[in-house]
Amino acid sequence: MIDRELQIGNVPRSRIGRVADPALRAFFAAIPKVELHCHLLGSVRRETFASLVAKYEAPIGADEIAGFFARGEKPVGVLRVLRALERYLLREAGDFRRITYEYLAAAAGEAVRHAEFFWNPTGSLVHSGLPYRAMQDAILAGMRDAQADYGITSLLIPSIDREAEPAEALAMVEAMLGCRDPRVAGIGIDYSEIDRPPELFAAAYSLAKRYGLRTTAHAGEFGMPWRNVATAIDRLGVDRVDHGYTIVDNPELAADYARRGIVFTVVPTNSYYLRTLPPARWASDHPIRRMARLGLRLHPNTDDPALHSVSPGGAWELMYTHFGFGLADLRGMMLNGIAGSWAGAASRARWQTEWPAEFDRLAERLAVPADAGGVD
Repeated sequence: MIDRELQIGNVPRSRIGRVADPALRAFFAAIPKVELHCHLLGSVRRETFASLVAKYEAPIGADEIAGFFARGEKPVGVLRVLRALERYLLREAGDFRRITYEYLAAAAGEAVRHAEFFWNPTGSLVHSGLPYRAMQDAILAGMRDAQADYGITSLLIPSIDREAEPAEALAMVEAMLGCRDPRVAGIGIDYSEIDRPPELFAAAYSLAKRYGLRTTAHAGEFGMPWRNVATAIDRLGVDRVDHGYTIVDNPELAADYARRGIVFTVVPTNSYYLRTLPPARWASDHPIRRMARLGLRLHPNTDDPALHSVSPGGAWELMYTHFGFGLADLRGMMLNGIAGSWAGAASRARWQTEWPAEFDRLAERLAVPADAGGVD
């Protein structure tokens, strides 16, 4: 959860352009929403992490755990935490069921009605000794139980470990194809993008698409060139883009993607820009603002909620408080999320009808004009 007395996200209050009062915070938590960009391992709560350390007597001390979940003004990347989970803490199928259920229960508590979340199986296959099917089945069990208890629907997106070899990406897709389930909708690609451009994994994407799987990709996340975004869209043929920030360096191409209606799942707490932009200029210079000015279809997400110290409602709040988007902008982003979702056509049609009316009813209670804000 966000420590709202001290900070929002990890930017001190003194540097925030607006401050959301309790009514606005409740509004951001209550608006109906999908989440399309969250990593399962990045959602593991500190308490759960510590209990898994104790369960497996893992060589991770209390100080190290505290460091894993610290989120300062210039946060370090989260990959070290994800690798620790893969190597030491996810050893039994029940562990995967547990973290899935906990993530979805927490998301449902802030009006996430549908979640499509990433899971990178490659490291766990190496370290846990579990077969792919056992891990996938356990995650699906957590999804089923969370839907029964909280009403939240979800889809699983196994993701390529781009730090591994392309052959392992192919092996992951083949494992998926051997365990087909409609709740496992497609593939993604994540982990460090540096020196690992998306074209390295073209064969895995081609195989996935050949068998009807949906596709997305992290691209343009770590300041890597806009060509990575273009490759993901125009060569790999992804359905949506995760992050995609550096596309602003090619405004003409960005305008084309805006015309094509491609949804970009952005993350207001993205670590790279918090490290590389001056704190006083972080919000005003962040590429999310330029993406909006270029007309791109944006949708805010938590990415790694436990490690970014942000909740689903908090991610939407940051779009208002830090980036200057108005309620009308956020209403449009809610619809972008529905359009970018891989849920069934009937569900999306129902959400497109019901959610705007629900958003408007919630907004009517606020003393804020719907068009207040908006990027300049």
